[in-house]
Amino acid sequence: MYMNKMLIAVCCYCFTITPVLAQKKPAPFVNGDRVVFAGNSITEHGFYEAYIWLYYITHFPERKITVYNGGIGGDVARQIYIRMDSDLLAKKPTVLSISFGMNDSRYFEYWMHKDKVDSVRKDAIDTSFKWFEKIRDKANAYPNIKKIMMTSSPYDETVKNGKDPFRGKFKTMEGIVAFQKKAAIKNNWAYVDLFYPMTELDKKGQQTDTAFTLTGPDRIHPGNAGHFVMAYLFLKAQGLAGKPVADVVIDASRKKIIRAENAAVSSVNKNTPGISFNYLAKSLPFPIDSVSRVWENPQKQYDALKSIPFIKEFNEELLAVKGLEASKNYVLKIDGITISNFTGAELNSGINLALLGNTPQYKQAKQVAALQLKRKELEDQIRAYYWVNYDYLYDRGWFLQDSPAITDSVVAKAKTDWAIASKKDSYLAMRDKSARVATIKEMNDMADKMYALAQPVTHTITIEAAH
Repeated sequence: MYMNKMLIAVCCYCFTITPVLAQKKPAPFVNGDRVVFAGNSITEHGFYEAYIWLYYITHFPERKITVYNGGIGGDVARQIYIRMDSDLLAKKPTVLSISFGMNDSRYFEYWMHKDKVDSVRKDAIDTSFKWFEKIRDKANAYPNIKKIMMTSSPYDETVKNGKDPFRGKFKTMEGIVAFQKKAAIKNNWAYVDLFYPMTELDKKGQQTDTAFTLTGPDRIHPGNAGHFVMAYLFLKAQGLAGKPVADVVIDASRKKIIRAENAAVSSVNKNTPGISFNYLAKSLPFPIDSVSRVWENPQKQYDALKSIPFIKEFNEELLAVKGLEASKNYVLKIDGITISNFTGAELNSGINLALLGNTPQYKQAKQVAALQLKRKELEDQIRAYYWVNYDYLYDRGWFLQDSPAITDSVVAKAKTDWAIASKKDSYLAMRDKSARVATIKEMNDMADKMYALAQPVTHTITIEAAH
């Protein structure tokens, strides 16, 4: 009996002093952060990073950060490791997000070696892990950099699109995700899971539409909707859901401000036709794009709204006005411009101004997004230049050497290699160092202008009876 009590006591003591290692969430970015997203072609496409950054610019315009595209198409963990010093760490990140797995998990091997899939899988996972360990050691040598392990978006093996999948690839990716998750805990890195949440969204969509996917025709590369889901999951992991653009409630009958969250309201004036007040939201609504921008992928950013509650969790600019006649129609004006008509009952319940694309604040946000897209296009050229260097010139001993002979080699190779052909023009435009320096300066100037454009503006809101 005595020994049993002693054993229980020792076990209890151990449980009280042994820390339980939990999965660490990424902290929200802070003013001055330089955030580098390292990855493959999905990252090189640049949209999920752009959406994350656009959220920060519009929601936290006082918090200036810079987001860098660190993606190179075709990369596996080995190639990301090779780029650590010359590309990723050279950007002087304060936050480094690392993502790999799509290419590491192999492709045609699942067709060529159908009887050896287990062997293919083991080799893929082991090789990926071996090179991750080198990435880990290199990254951990910089303790002041916050590290994020972000899983790959999934390979969609279940969508019905008339093309045979690489059966078994998904399971291999699961093996890579498993060691990524464990490694994040072991190394005290933050962790963001895109793989399983996006898989579940795909399966849910396929219950009613077997052709539904957040990736694309190749089952690999997300379209704009998929990238938007990736950004949503990242921001949600940072704990940013539920923070409104603004949330204002006014009692018109008493000219009283009941609530003004993330906003300042002043000069409330009640008159015969309605009510007016000055309104300063500290954030802008998030503008959602309606154009397909990923090659050979018809998805549009707004298509993602069918799969994720982004509006509810991240894009509510709420206005409620109490004390109006429920059945009466009212006109909402901002700065004297008619925005829309609402009943008193609708205004009493509250409306979401972020859904109205003709408000001055939404138009302001669209200006920010348009400028960010131009900056992204410049960064795309820089990434294409580095793609040619890492994927073609590096193994030939010509890395970052821009002699006429090397340029001739790239031009000649482009005639028979579609991948190089797709990057050739950008490579030629950026091969001169002075061109890259000038482009980076232009990108930095655009970032400054984006933040200047995003600064809050006071508007006068008027709600008056419709005639």
